[in-house]
Amino acid sequence: MLKPNQNQNALLALLLLVPAPSIGIATQLYILPGFPGHLVALLSKIWLLILPIIWLLFIDKENLKLEYPKIRDLLIGVGLGLLMLGIILIVYWLLSAKWIDVEYVRDRATQVGLNSFAIYLVGSGYWIFINSLLEEFVWRWFVYRKCEILVSSPLAVVLSALFFTIHHVIGLAAYFDWRATTLCSLGVFLAGAIWSWCYLNYCSIWPGYISHVFADIAIFLIGWQLIFA
Repeated sequence: MLKPNQNQNALLALLLLVPAPSIGIATQLYILPGFPGHLVALLSKIWLLILPIIWLLFIDKENLKLEYPKIRDLLIGVGLGLLMLGIILIVYWLLSAKWIDVEYVRDRATQVGLNSFAIYLVGSGYWIFINSLLEEFVWRWFVYRKCEILVSSPLAVVLSALFFTIHHVIGLAAYFDWRATTLCSLGVFLAGAIWSWCYLNYCSIWPGYISHVFADIAIFLIGWQLIFA
């Protein structure tokens, strides 16, 4: 039986963490474009990383452990990742000409400095290999576990995926119309639910991280096609 203060702590953790990326992205893309917005987005990223660590050490009073991926994690991650990569590219190939205004996407990319190939390449490497690991650490290891304290495991999968989707909706809406934004947001939600389900079943972030890498590779290939091709 969970103590009331465990529920309160879990709720407080979610309230402190979940809005942070939405604030960072909204500030960067809509409120303060340029350096101030980039700074707020960077601070929100730092907050996403340090809050779970602080919470683990000083509130939950647990040790931070690093577990290496098992063969099972690699196989599941690669299998799911290849499936996600294929689905993303196929959907883009089928719908991009109808739903995406390429010139508008390029204009928005120019506003945030992504029209430089070197910057795009470095940014892609960060988002594919580092940011995806940060997201699995935050949204599956931390947010999912806090949701699981408050609700049943299946509902925690849905709730954590919903929290994961919110800031993506804000970012997508800056580049695409409502149809593409809705479709991509649904894809983000389903991916988040799959990754949370993986954590529920395997108690490891590695299957989610590996498949997340493949999904992000597909996304940044599409981004390159839209901005530079």
